Amino acid sequence: MPKNSVDVHVGNRLKLRRTMVGMSQDRLGQMVGLTFQQIQKYEKGANRIGASRLYQFATLLDVPPAYFFQGLEGQPVTSRDGRQLEAAVPADSPTASFTREDVELLRAFHGLQQQGLRRRIIDLVWAMNNSAEAGHNGPAGAAATADDAAAPSPRTAQDHGPDRPPGSIRSRHSA
Repeated sequence: MPKNSVDVHVGNRLKLRRTMVGMSQDRLGQMVGLTFQQIQKYEKGANRIGASRLYQFATLLDVPPAYFFQGLEGQPVTSRDGRQLEAAVPADSPTASFTREDVELLRAFHGLQQQGLRRRIIDLVWAMNNSAEAGHNGPAGAAATADDAAAPSPRTAQDHGPDRPPGSIRSRHSA
């Protein structure tokens, strides 16, 4: 029997969250009375996770049960009579394609307690992203220094652009 795409998605989200909290398959399995092989089967979508087990995982991993379904928005659904039903929300969630590096960055960022530092890191990453999109190797085409990363940039109304999320600012180096 082929794997169900929803089971694979839910399994990927289970693995993502388990990894984000730094828990092994063996440890999660012990907490719910399963072997690490069973957790592995869930994560690969080879075995379907029942509702009560999914709720148990959500509780242990400190997320709402809906977390495991995030990213499925916009996926077509087949009704019992075989008709394709349109989803109400477009599918644009990037979480289904997270890499190991994405998870590592999120875990490190999640561990930061200083809000000011977290904000400056977000600003720095946006500035680096904008520089990369403009074809530069760094801010204004020059190599960034540790001082550039640590120095707070002045926040003014013109720093915010329409393509940036609320709270983000332009680097003082970008045009």
